[in-house]
Amino acid sequence: MKTVKLCIACAVLVSVAYGMPLNNSARSVIPGDLQQLISVDYRAMRNSPTAMALKQQLLPDYLKQFEGALKGIAIDPDKDVDTLSFASFRTPKQGVKNVGLVSGEFNMKAVLRKMKLQNYKPKLYKEAKLYPMDGGMVMTFLDDNTMLFGESTAVRIALDTRNGDVVNIDTNSIMSDMMGSVDASPVWSILDQLGTQNVIRSALGDAAKVADYETVKKRLLGSRYTMDFSSGVDFDLDVVASDSITAATVSSLVKAGMIYKKMSASPIEKTAIDNTTIDSDSSDVKVHFKSNDQQFQSLMHSDLFAAVSH
Repeated sequence: MKTVKLCIACAVLVSVAYGMPLNNSARSVIPGDLQQLISVDYRAMRNSPTAMALKQQLLPDYLKQFEGALKGIAIDPDKDVDTLSFASFRTPKQGVKNVGLVSGEFNMKAVLRKMKLQNYKPKLYKEAKLYPMDGGMVMTFLDDNTMLFGESTAVRIALDTRNGDVVNIDTNSIMSDMMGSVDASPVWSILDQLGTQNVIRSALGDAAKVADYETVKKRLLGSRYTMDFSSGVDFDLDVVASDSITAATVSSLVKAGMIYKKMSASPIEKTAIDNTTIDSDSSDVKVHFKSNDQQFQSLMHSDLFAAVSH
């Protein structure tokens, strides 16, 4: 459920905007063994009451601390940040690591001057200067408009990826292909095979215990989603399967899981389930949720939403 919570927490930051694909500098530091990538168009923050209500309820403390850390080095998230992205990747010996990427119109000289005044002394890692940030993080500029941040070990692995010591996302055809189909959206995410299996298992609940799911889950290759607050709330999730039969089977299982949950749902939860469509198209399972702002803000306080977001 941590993956689902992170998806929702990042999605609440935006409302209506044109999406912005990752720039070359940001893309160059993303390792090939990617678990999840979430990208948020930050320019449209605060334009939607629903997005702001969600942010207040779900934004994790570490993201709030990160906004504060940016302000401490002369970067105003509300004015200077265009996109904020988070990458989770697997490592052979250290488990899953996470880094963040910020792109925008920074005044890099002013930022460095502010750090110098605050005695933020950088440490050199190969050719990169790593500056300390609040919360135990470090940051470095990849270019004048792109900043990499995170825990020190994770940032170093990301820099090794840029230097060619670790293979990058372009070697992962499934994840890079999924990225290309969603990165024009204001909020988008891609998730690897294992993460997708866990999310679908959680969504199915007791329906995941049937033999059909255990048979087909290994043929789930990944998933991608987009979210938009421009006219109510639109959420589109595509689960990529290896073949059309698997997609049709998983679609049927998810529908069964929704019917099961509806039996014990509250009125607002039943409305949310009714506003969700599940189908298959070739080798994709397609889930679409549509709600107006009033319905969604009521759903935020339901037991079903609490279970999904925590």
